[in-house]
Amino acid sequence: MSKQRILIVEDHPVLLNAVCGLLENDGYEVVGATNGNEALEAMAAKMPELILSDIMMPQMDGYELYQQIRENSQWTRIPFIFLTAKGEQEDIKKGKALGVEDYLTKPFDAEEILVAVHARLARAADIQAATEQEFEETKQQIINVLSHELRTPLTYIAGYTELALEDAAALSPADMLTFLGGIKLGADRLQKLVEDLLIGVRIDVGQCEKEFNRFAVVRDDLRTLLTSCARHCISMAAERNVALEIEIVSEFPPVLIYEEFFIDALLRLIDNAIKFSYQGSKPVWVRAYADQTTVFVEIQDQGIGIAKENLPQIFRRLHQIDRQRIEQQGSGMGLFIAGAFIQLHGGQITVESELGKGSTFTISLPVAVES
Repeated sequence: MSKQRILIVEDHPVLLNAVCGLLENDGYEVVGATNGNEALEAMAAKMPELILSDIMMPQMDGYELYQQIRENSQWTRIPFIFLTAKGEQEDIKKGKALGVEDYLTKPFDAEEILVAVHARLARAADIQAATEQEFEETKQQIINVLSHELRTPLTYIAGYTELALEDAAALSPADMLTFLGGIKLGADRLQKLVEDLLIGVRIDVGQCEKEFNRFAVVRDDLRTLLTSCARHCISMAAERNVALEIEIVSEFPPVLIYEEFFIDALLRLIDNAIKFSYQGSKPVWVRAYADQTTVFVEIQDQGIGIAKENLPQIFRRLHQIDRQRIEQQGSGMGLFIAGAFIQLHGGQITVESELGKGSTFTISLPVAVES
């Protein structure tokens, strides 16, 4: 097993040799540097698992060294400990404000250094393990979602196309319409998946934020916007034998809105409420009201609900709950996109839910501040 590598940056030769010797005796591979430039050269040659650095050094002090290290994306997770003769509270605050993991004040003893090094390396290992586990879980999630969400619509398209081609001459117009309807159903579902994945990419790279900043305007006609959107969903709800009730107050304060993103988020929440309602049961409600600082839009269903342990994850990308039992949930991108769009408005989406009794999703938007 290879030794963990530690970089010591200290301009005092005696102290540098002492700390290097201490850590070497404890089983670490240690590299010493007398200033920031030497430290950066050593890191470029081989990346360490931890850095201990003095603050007051010639050419480049510890603060500047830390900032340069953090500007390199490959080095951002390396734990960093300041070694310094300064014990003033302001210096400690400055180091911690930058994000330094620990701060040891000279004079320090051997045990103090070893405890700090052990703790920071252990913490870094825990973070690395958690990151790797999350990556593996996300990778498996993507495989599961895409294998289902790609295969299902392609099955529709390929199956109906093959049937139509096998006996095209004998098909009645009604049969041909049925086959074309199946092909369109698959194509629409595939198109929706691709669009949602592309929106996710646009959110990640900041394109949606730029679009919001460019097109968002202060609106004082929110009631008209909400009413139109909710009424648009009445026929969709009726097709699934679910009633949709609308309760919207007559006046709203002005809010900053980018209509495309806001309506997209609202439609996703209403669609979810309808999908997860029991057909023919109690209605889905769309309610909207406001106080002096906030506009609230509630979407309440009385359907299958969400277990308490699943609530913290529902806005994660590609998150699905019990795919084998709840097939209609889609790709798992809907709530992620809705949450991101509302956050761009300076708002948030919260949820209250109880398994078997239904869910209430609430959009909260800040009232626009008059300039």
